Amino acid sequence: MRLGIGAPADPEDTQEFEQLARSAGAIPVASIGGRRDKPDPRFFVGTGKADEIKAAAAAANADLVLVDHRLSPSQERNLEKLVERRVLDRSGLILDIFAQRARSHEGKLEVELAQLKHLATRLVRGWTHLERQRGGGIGNRGPGETQLETDRRLIGKRVKTLTERLGKIKQQRETGRQQRAEIPVPSLALVGYTNAGKSTLFRALTGNDAYIADQLFATLDPTVRRIVLPGNTQVVVADTVGFIRELPHDLVAAFQSTLTEAREATLLLHVVDVSDPRREEHIQEVNRVLTEIGAGDLPQILVFNKIDRIETPPRVERDEEGRVSHVWVSAARAQGLDQLRESVAERLSRVAHRATLRLAVSAGEVRARLYAAELVKAERIGEDGAFEIDTELSEVELLKWAREPGLEVLTLDGGATCTATGRYLQSTPALRAGK
Repeated sequence: MRLGIGAPADPEDTQEFEQLARSAGAIPVASIGGRRDKPDPRFFVGTGKADEIKAAAAAANADLVLVDHRLSPSQERNLEKLVERRVLDRSGLILDIFAQRARSHEGKLEVELAQLKHLATRLVRGWTHLERQRGGGIGNRGPGETQLETDRRLIGKRVKTLTERLGKIKQQRETGRQQRAEIPVPSLALVGYTNAGKSTLFRALTGNDAYIADQLFATLDPTVRRIVLPGNTQVVVADTVGFIRELPHDLVAAFQSTLTEAREATLLLHVVDVSDPRREEHIQEVNRVLTEIGAGDLPQILVFNKIDRIETPPRVERDEEGRVSHVWVSAARAQGLDQLRESVAERLSRVAHRATLRLAVSAGEVRARLYAAELVKAERIGEDGAFEIDTELSEVELLKWAREPGLEVLTLDGGATCTATGRYLQSTPALRAGK
C-alpha cells in the first residue's frame, strides 16, 4: 500500500513500488492508497485504513503486506499484530532485493551488514520469547540476561565482524585502485537511476557479457573493464548499482565498494532513460545521492539512453563553453555509441589549464604518482617546505587530482585560486561548468 502525505499518492510512485515488489519475487494481489496530513504514530496509516488493509489481505489470502514508506519499529509491529501477517516497509523490501541479487563475497557481506543494522532497530520488547531469562541454580542466580539482550549482543558482535572483514576488503580494493592510479589511465563510472540501461550500455561499450534484465536492481556488484577510445585513449569503465528514490541510508553507507568506483572516477556517465516521463526527477535524485557519497563535484556527461522508444536520432549537445554535455544513444540497438566514445575521448583529452599544485610534505605518494604519469613540468620547494609543482592538465584530470589529500591548487592559468574544502576545487567557474 502507499500513502500520500499531504497530497494524493502519485500513480508513478505506486507503479515503481509494484515493480520493486515484483523484482523481489512477490505477486501483487491488491493495492491500497490513501492520503493523510501526517503519519499516524501507531499504524502510520489511520485506524480505518489499517482495518481496510486487514480486510483486503484476508480477502486476497495475502501472505505479506508491503508498505511504500519507512515504518518505525513500533508501527511495523502494530500493523503485524493487527493484520496477522508479516509487514515489510520500503527499506526492508529493497534490502531483500539486494540480498537476492548480490553475487560477490563483498556484496553479500555488505547486504548482510545493512540487514543486521535494519534488524537491530526492530528488536523490541513485544515478543514473549525475547523476555526469557536464564533459570536459577548454582552459577545462574540473579536477573540473568534476557533473550532480547542476547540477540542484541549477538547482532552487535556480527556487525563488528562484518565491519572488520569489509575493512580488509576495502584495503585490498584501495591497493588495486592505487596501482591503477600509478598508470595514468582515466576511469569512467556509469551511474543513473535503476533500470536506466547502465548494464546494457556497459556491455555495448566493453563487449563484456554483463547480466541485464528489465527489472529494478538487476545488477549490484561493481564490474570494471578496460576499453580503448578513439585516439588510442585507454580508459577503465565501471558499472555501478542503480539509485532509486528513498534508497535506505544503511545501503548507501554499506555499499561502499560500488559507490567508491563512482566517487573515485575521472568522469561520470550519467545514464538516463529518456523515455521515462519522470527523467528530470530521477536526474535530481541521482545527483542527490552522488553529493551524499562525495561525488557531486565530478564532471559528468548526461547519456540519454533508449532513444529508440521515442524515435529520436542519436546526437551530441554541448554547453555554452563548447564541452560535450549530453549524448543521445540507444544502447540496446547500438545507436550513437561511436558519438559517445568520441565525446568521452574529447572530454578526457582536452587540455585547458596550466596549474601550480602545492603538495604537503606528507603527500609524497601523490607526488610520486604525478611523476609516474609524466605530469610534472617544473618543481620547487616552498618556504614552508611543501612542494610546488607546475603541470598542465585537462579539466577532468585537474578536478580529480584536486581531490587528493594533501594537494592544493595554488594557481590556475596564472591566476590565484583556492580549495575551499581542501579536497574539491570550488572556486573555478570553468571547472564547475564542466560538471
